[in-house]
Amino acid sequence: MKYDRIWNFNHGPAAVPLEVLEHMHESWFNYQNTGMNLMEWSHRSKEYDAIHNETVALVKKLLGLGDEFHVLFLQGGASTQFAMIPMNFLLDGKSADYINTGSWSVKAIKEARLFGDVNVAFDGSEVNFTRLPKQHELKLTDGACYVHMTSNNTIKGTEFHEFPDTHGVPIACDMSSDFFSHRFDPKPFGIMYGGAQKNLGPSGVTLVILRDDFYRTARQGITSMLSYATHVDKNSLYNTPNTFGIWFMNRVLNWMDEMGGLAAMEERNREKAQILYGFMDDNAEFYRGTVEKDSRSWMNACMRLPSEDLEAKFVAEGKSAGFNGLKGHRSVGGIRVSMYNAIPPEAIRDLVGFMKDFMAKNG
Repeated sequence: MKYDRIWNFNHGPAAVPLEVLEHMHESWFNYQNTGMNLMEWSHRSKEYDAIHNETVALVKKLLGLGDEFHVLFLQGGASTQFAMIPMNFLLDGKSADYINTGSWSVKAIKEARLFGDVNVAFDGSEVNFTRLPKQHELKLTDGACYVHMTSNNTIKGTEFHEFPDTHGVPIACDMSSDFFSHRFDPKPFGIMYGGAQKNLGPSGVTLVILRDDFYRTARQGITSMLSYATHVDKNSLYNTPNTFGIWFMNRVLNWMDEMGGLAAMEERNREKAQILYGFMDDNAEFYRGTVEKDSRSWMNACMRLPSEDLEAKFVAEGKSAGFNGLKGHRSVGGIRVSMYNAIPPEAIRDLVGFMKDFMAKNG
């Protein structure tokens, strides 16, 4: 493989497109003949300003967003958003609905309860997070400030391929691990957010997208750094942003655009999921999926082998064979294959070949 690289199935920070790494390398010491690396430019310079605004435009282009959406580049990861959202939008005397589908939802619910009333509209812990809720199972609140959900669950391996009907209540969605992986209608979402380190580049940048009518409902009098109004008014430049991370995101978004946008990403990710899950289904006695089929994630495929000893052997031999990051999350064990946008179908075909050989030797 070029540069002696291996297939990287890490869960985040995760693989980025090789073409992006090559561009960053070529531009590293002297970007556009300025004699400097971009990280050495002022965030107030015209050179950086052009990159910043182009990145905003690329986000809007790829997601099909109109002027009614604000695009922000913040810091603190999705975990800070768990607090910022209720701090800004969970209004006095009202409540917010939360759909609990795994560890990140649990963390979001914990933070929200510090600021107001929370209704858990679905508690996936009752089914061990092995599936997502059906529409009729959601116990939504009339007049809720918003409905919070996590679109993809990296630890358990579930993903919403169709979003629930919230009857007009704005959706607040943590999209950290499947942002820009497929097409969807952005109109129902009051706020979408996610860390960049899965599909959008390096860790350290949090992409936040706010629909204007929802943004206008925010509580006043919040400390400056935790108020969305601060960052909307200053175009994410109230304080020094992560200029390197935003530049990196810019290159990843350009790569997606050149590949054919979200339609191409969706086709690519569907193909990978079909290859891997198809093989698992044909060999389910050895590679047992851990979630129900209609809830399976295209980004994080989780499975168990017949024993924990075999799982440890699979991870070790996989790494030696050039497949890194196959160990499941420490809280659940097993095997997890993270196949974000940057992972090509070729990587999944190679992995399936390894899985066939491993099963033949150990089955």
